[in-house]
Amino acid sequence: MKTQRIVEILKSGVADTDLTVQGWVRTKRGNKNVAFIALNDGSCAANLQIVVDLEQIPESVLKNITTGACIRVDGRLVASPASGQRVEVQAKAIEVYGTADPETYPLQKKGHSLEFLRDIAYLRPRTNTFGAVLRIRHAMAYAIHEYFNKNGFYYFHTPIITASDCEGAGAMFQVTTLDLNNLPKNEEGKVDYTQDFFGKSCNLTVSGQLEGELGALALGRIYTFGPTFRAENSNTPRHASEFWMIEPEAAFFDLEDNMELAEDFLKYLIQYALDNCAEDLAFMNKMWDPELLDRLHFVVEHDFKRLEYTEGIEILKASGRKFEFPCDWGCDLQSEHERYLVEEHFKRPVILINYPKDIKAFYMKQNVDGKTVRGMDVLFPKIGEIIGGSEREADYGKLHARVQELGMNERELWWYLDTRRWGSAPHSGFGLGFDRLLIFVTGLTNIRDVQPFPRTPQHADF
Repeated sequence: MKTQRIVEILKSGVADTDLTVQGWVRTKRGNKNVAFIALNDGSCAANLQIVVDLEQIPESVLKNITTGACIRVDGRLVASPASGQRVEVQAKAIEVYGTADPETYPLQKKGHSLEFLRDIAYLRPRTNTFGAVLRIRHAMAYAIHEYFNKNGFYYFHTPIITASDCEGAGAMFQVTTLDLNNLPKNEEGKVDYTQDFFGKSCNLTVSGQLEGELGALALGRIYTFGPTFRAENSNTPRHASEFWMIEPEAAFFDLEDNMELAEDFLKYLIQYALDNCAEDLAFMNKMWDPELLDRLHFVVEHDFKRLEYTEGIEILKASGRKFEFPCDWGCDLQSEHERYLVEEHFKRPVILINYPKDIKAFYMKQNVDGKTVRGMDVLFPKIGEIIGGSEREADYGKLHARVQELGMNERELWWYLDTRRWGSAPHSGFGLGFDRLLIFVTGLTNIRDVQPFPRTPQHADF
């Protein structure tokens, strides 16, 4: 008999047919004549009920069918007389692939806290919550590639190992093959990286942007989508040491084009989730965040407000609100400031632009006022900043001067500076943290709960 996935069975509308299903037992109940097994194979949130005539299935098999066990069922799909389900399977034969000792299996039929589930991240994908999260995560990854492919962007693979620090923050994980117990030293007594694998000091990337710009200045429009790493000791619900980033770069895009791309991209992703993850979103709305669906529709249905940084500061200072972090011109806004602008003042997503030069990265295009740069942050309800980007500085002289002003290592950035010497062009781009997007789309509040195996300070399990 043909093996079918539960999602296909429930969507097909078919009944009165022989089939095979495979999955994990969520529950088993019954009486002396019949047993009812709730089976889930991860393809959707719904379980499929298996009806077992105890006279047909040996007791030696039935005793091993407990919560968590993995089984194969051969049987007949029939219309279900019970309410709440269209079909069920009348079992003819059951094979137990793997047992689960009910005394030790951690996922019994009861509510488990998200904190507890982080400790058993190797099992939590079997829960309803994490099944939903991971299916939504897949859908968002697919939608990202679909969006950019439809809009003429090329998928560009940037290196994970790099000698440059895109953000200039220095919080990078070092990559080396040197013996840490016997490091070679040069004449100055410093580590001799010429003896290392790459002949120089290298790190895990914090962003694919710089290399992505090179792609855009040849192919016109590119996007990266890959892992990035930050060695920041930040134990917050929004930060992880390893996370995925989406970074489009487009030649001949100015700041206005960049804003339009960011808004269209985000609305596309959220609408894709609403259209293709309805069951999982309804579950997350019911179990974790009763405002989730309203918030997703809120973003899709409202135009994003374009707002000058300077005006934003004036609004915050005039609000009369006592913020935990005071704000004045020149400060980097905190989440509480961003959420006030979105949720209370404008009541729609906000794109904040033209930030002070001193709080933004070296590569952002400088405005004629000499004080601000053409940076932009997209601010969302509940989460604050979800996208950061800018028009890039295309003028060699200005970019070189900024690198020198910040004391950055020109020897490691020579190739990036060279792109402004030969055929430089206006270009723009932004970065969207994939995991932060998942926080917004699922309604969960901690980045550790939208990643399969989170990497945070002092935690690299599984």
